[in-house]
Amino acid sequence: MADAPLFLGLDLSTQGLKAVLITEDAQVAHESAVNFDKELPQYGTTNGAIKGPDEGEVTSPVKMWLEAMDLIVNKMKTAGVDLGRIMAISGDGQQHGSVYWSNDAENLLSGLNPSKGLAEQLSPTAFTFQRSPIWQDSSTTRDCRELEEFVGGPQVLADITGSRAYERFTGNQIRRLRRLYPASYAATARISLVSSFMPSLFIGSIAPIEVSDASGMNLMNVLTCKWEDKLLEFCGGLELRQKIGPEPVPGGTVLGNISSYWVERYGFSPQCHIAPFTGDNPATVVALSSPGDAILSLGTSTTLLLSIPPTTEPPKRFTSSHLLSHPTTLDAHIAMLCYKNGALAREQVRDKYAQGNWQKFNELVEATPAGNDGLLGYYFPLPEIIPPNVEGTFLFDKDGRPVEEASANSSVHPRAILESQFLSIRSRIEAILPEHAPPLQRLVVCGGSSANPVIRQLAADAFGMRVFIAGQQGAAEGGAHLARFAWWREQNGGRGTFEELQAMDGDEDEEGEERLKLVAEPNPKNVDLYHSLVPMYRRCEDEVVRRCDASLSDPSI
Repeated sequence: MADAPLFLGLDLSTQGLKAVLITEDAQVAHESAVNFDKELPQYGTTNGAIKGPDEGEVTSPVKMWLEAMDLIVNKMKTAGVDLGRIMAISGDGQQHGSVYWSNDAENLLSGLNPSKGLAEQLSPTAFTFQRSPIWQDSSTTRDCRELEEFVGGPQVLADITGSRAYERFTGNQIRRLRRLYPASYAATARISLVSSFMPSLFIGSIAPIEVSDASGMNLMNVLTCKWEDKLLEFCGGLELRQKIGPEPVPGGTVLGNISSYWVERYGFSPQCHIAPFTGDNPATVVALSSPGDAILSLGTSTTLLLSIPPTTEPPKRFTSSHLLSHPTTLDAHIAMLCYKNGALAREQVRDKYAQGNWQKFNELVEATPAGNDGLLGYYFPLPEIIPPNVEGTFLFDKDGRPVEEASANSSVHPRAILESQFLSIRSRIEAILPEHAPPLQRLVVCGGSSANPVIRQLAADAFGMRVFIAGQQGAAEGGAHLARFAWWREQNGGRGTFEELQAMDGDEDEEGEERLKLVAEPNPKNVDLYHSLVPMYRRCEDEVVRRCDASLSDPSI
């Protein structure tokens, strides 16, 4: 119907900005995208990021994000989208990125001139730091260790926040910026996550942080969903309580209506609701997950996501897993494993050993036996998250003895990197599942590499689960569902759960096809083989960690 409501989800990821529109019955109506490197090359990013002069420092320009926002809305208009039909907007941002607003920001946001773009009006005066630290940043190791020592150790911090101290987490980023740039920090009036930065642009004032994304800050109590004052004070001083804003808000609420800037400049309806934006990983759970599903995101990062029943227990393995609040319900949490070396590491192996060609990469995988005749490879071009801060390439034979990279047959590397990434996850799944959690039924894959049938089959064998893909757009569509949820609840007087809304959608899309499509069945023989490799994988991983720790203490090693 030409006048039926639409719901917009925006996904501000590392490499680009995506937009997905869905209808009232949850069908995808439109997609647009902006690639930062290709369409905004003047910012000098590589894969959307900039490596800084300090060891491990990685940032993205805030002005680039602002320009991308105007660009994507213009793309939607050019494609013929009637923006006046959009009744609610939500979305997600790359988790752990942070934005630092100046004292002028509120006035600038509320007084935007519809004849000018966002970047022209907000940059640089609305921000005290022009480049935002993002999830790839690993420059805060000192701050992480000091935070853990302050609270009584990594497990104590995990008991409170759901995670030990991670370099990319916002509390540690704030502590580092406060330590290195005290004047800029003192001039900061408010701090947003990327996810709360985006709705701030739409409502014309600085939006509160959403509860699930707040879980990735080392600042919120993951069980009460409230800021933890002692952590705020340690990371940002007494003033951080004011800079961080009100208590985190749940998804599916309404922050307010869209500001007049968007109505006058682009033709949005003044009745368009703005809902909280969440992190990219929780948004993916919203888009793809059902009880008993594991979600494997094969994008820039490799991430495993599990919706689990409510728990009073912290993560069992604080050195690897996260416990996040759920974006739509207090009756569940999200368990997460996140790896920095995902698609980009796979692409480096493809470029080095398969002539930069995915078909050749797949041929090499299929020509090599499952288990690689016992050879295990570990590929960390960036300092890794799991295990923490390891970097480099490491190979081991079937007996766990180191193998020089130059002496290994080049054909083994494509299979080795896939097996390594999947065995790392498999070896940790049992540790992050609560005892009362239902058994996992399906593996739902998403992200760029999920289109590769060879990678899907290896995932089925490594995890011992049937693999499904969804005819959906992952995080951006999850944001659109959150927008629809907020609008639907508003229509129902603030009542109703996300699960009730999902039940109304059914299991098929508008063509009558299943929303989840089976794409790979596990080979029982290979499942048993990979199960048997887990102990050796963990033993060799421990050796990688030992060697990296030794090289840090003695650079000559």
